[in-house]
Amino acid sequence: MKESVIFALFLLCLSTSGFAQSDEENAIKKTITNLFTGMKDADSTLARSAFADAAIMQTIVNKEGKVSVRNESVNNFIKFIGTPHQQKYDERIVFTKILIDGDLAAVWTDYKFYLGDKFSHCGVNSFQLVKGDKGWQIVYIIDTRRKEGCK
Repeated sequence: MKESVIFALFLLCLSTSGFAQSDEENAIKKTITNLFTGMKDADSTLARSAFADAAIMQTIVNKEGKVSVRNESVNNFIKFIGTPHQQKYDERIVFTKILIDGDLAAVWTDYKFYLGDKFSHCGVNSFQLVKGDKGWQIVYIIDTRRKEGCK
């Protein structure tokens, strides 16, 4: 009897520790969530806090079967979301994968973007984050954008 109780407790510990998220994963998610909360609420200060000073933004563009990578300015993006506008910029993300090695993290998120309540497009964000003096910050983001195949 005693062995079966100990074995059951051992299995319970294994199952709960396998699903528990680390403090680092939660901190990384908070950084990325701050970006999209800032974007939705037109809070440029909150959105800016998610980025490291020299962060890089890119998007993959596919026009008429021709693929290219477009560079975007983080500062222009922050100014854009902070400029008064009527509809909310609502990017709804799902954390698909988080990989961490020391002070480096790679994060993959699927997303759907809405202008107000109207669906605009979907895609994937790929983030690289570094943990420094200000905690986890985005140093690189690249995304895809499409209107078809959105789940």
